[in-house]
Amino acid sequence: MTDRRKAPTKTESALLEPFAALPLERIVVPATMEQFSAAAEDLLRHRFVGFDTESKPTFNKGETSTGPHVIQLTTLETAYIFQLHRSEGHEVLVHLLESVAMVKVGFDLKSDQGHLTRKLGIQTRAILDLNRLFQQEGYTSIGVRAAVALVLNQKFRKSKHVSTSNWGLRELSPSQLLYAANDAYAALKVLEALHRPESELPISNLEDDLA
Repeated sequence: MTDRRKAPTKTESALLEPFAALPLERIVVPATMEQFSAAAEDLLRHRFVGFDTESKPTFNKGETSTGPHVIQLTTLETAYIFQLHRSEGHEVLVHLLESVAMVKVGFDLKSDQGHLTRKLGIQTRAILDLNRLFQQEGYTSIGVRAAVALVLNQKFRKSKHVSTSNWGLRELSPSQLLYAANDAYAALKVLEALHRPESELPISNLEDDLA
């Protein structure tokens, strides 16, 4: 059995150089069918894309989340922020999420998958949850902050104020766009830095798995 290994703590991570985040000018929020189609065309050129979701928080006891409200898919060059209230883009988004040609990379994706099944009635395919990869290496559950510190030797900041903001807004703020885009982008950067062949990656929900 592999001995348990320790990821950098939050205090240790804070001493590192900042994560090289995507700037606003490389973040796209599709709003027309032409923009949705262009986003899909770009994303499907890549075998691996960063993936995450955001939901409007619930504060009252017994309140059920209506999320996700935002889905992030990102390449190493561009982040695409899909807002679920733009129903005209759902068909394109479902195609991307169900595609086995494009692997969606992120952290702790089980709840994201469940929420998407409830919201869109689909099963997200070709998922690479980096938590599983780090667990194979002897780490317990590891999030994006610790992974960025461990693999990239950089400090990844996550704002609780932004994370708990209203993701159901018709127009997201610049701080929300940066937060959402870089959550997904950081996962892809970690995977890139690991230099693992695809045969060694615990990719789940591929076509064969669902037969």
